[in-house]
Amino acid sequence: MKNFISIVSLCLLVCSCNRLTERLDGFAVHGIDVSHHQVEIDWDTVATQKIDFAFIKATEGREFQDNCFSQNWQELKRVNIKRGAYHFFHPTLSAEEQAANFIRTVDMYFGDLPPVLDFEVTNKVAKKEIIQKIQTWLDIVERHYKIRPIIYTNQKLYFKYIRSNFSDYPIWMARYNVLEPVMLAENDWKFWQYGNKGSVRGIEGNVDLNVFNGSLLELEDMGLSPETAISHIMVGN
Repeated sequence: MKNFISIVSLCLLVCSCNRLTERLDGFAVHGIDVSHHQVEIDWDTVATQKIDFAFIKATEGREFQDNCFSQNWQELKRVNIKRGAYHFFHPTLSAEEQAANFIRTVDMYFGDLPPVLDFEVTNKVAKKEIIQKIQTWLDIVERHYKIRPIIYTNQKLYFKYIRSNFSDYPIWMARYNVLEPVMLAENDWKFWQYGNKGSVRGIEGNVDLNVFNGSLLELEDMGLSPETAISHIMVGN
């Protein structure tokens, strides 16, 4: 009996791992996220495969700008894939300088998805300081773009840092599993990165796979409004 249970458990694990390379059933809106690691992307080919949205890396830390961001940002607009940009956050660095790095790199327009704070490292910084710095980045970026940012994180960091402190923010959860992310009862995830070994024509190598927790219309509603976009552009200029 023990051997039988072990075999069944192994089969379930293998099936789960295999699913992480394929699109999940039961979701209407699918997307990807990329950075310079994917090098040059053929967005015309990507656009033929029911990719509804894409998040792309814009910045990291105080000074780094992804060298593929500008091209990817323009190409997503051209092929009419809903686009969003993210900043990889380092808790050891100034939140103000990191926000400034993102703002001077990313111009957002009508329909673009909210900015994303990518929180996946703590660098042994104290919890209170991490929470303060995350809030500072979020506040500065929200004031500039006139829209509430999204927080990207994983289950472990969500429960330790995000759950009790940032419940009013949209959550993009990384959980490489066929089981949906676990959240607060009164809150729910907006985006779910369920796999990091996906295959998409037009992109060499593996790519992260995501779904949106809603319809295409609801995804559209998350984007910058015309008034917000105009206000941001005027402030930026």
